[in-house]
Amino acid sequence: MEKEKAAFICVKDSLDGAYPSLVLGLNAVRQGMDTKIFYSFMGINLVLKGGIDKAKFIPPGALGAVPGMSNVATTMMKKKIEKANIPSLADMQEMAQLEGVELIACKLTMDMMELDEKDLLEGVVVWNAEDFLIYAKECKVCLFT
Repeated sequence: MEKEKAAFICVKDSLDGAYPSLVLGLNAVRQGMDTKIFYSFMGINLVLKGGIDKAKFIPPGALGAVPGMSNVATTMMKKKIEKANIPSLADMQEMAQLEGVELIACKLTMDMMELDEKDLLEGVVVWNAEDFLIYAKECKVCLFT
């Protein structure tokens, strides 16, 4: 019997953009699903070497535009994450890869941002939109996170 498939799309490189796809991806793979996370636009920063450590929390609305507020909000959010015993983004990303979640970088975004495959974390593969859609059409779960 073929495994059920799950796909998640991540387009934001913020804490609230990164966690959902990793949490859902980990849970899908733990349920026996073939699981992939497709990183596009700003989300691609999360699969660049050292990129996940730069993820911030930017408050919504006018508060997010106040200089220095994203640093304060990021510190507060990371303390809440730690207090809740939630792994850091880097740890969760490593767990996801070790448990079989495949991380995929968008070819169009890589070309647009003039990135090279050597800029990516080990194990990240590059797909174009057509590759992703071929996979997504077979998915039981396909979410834009």
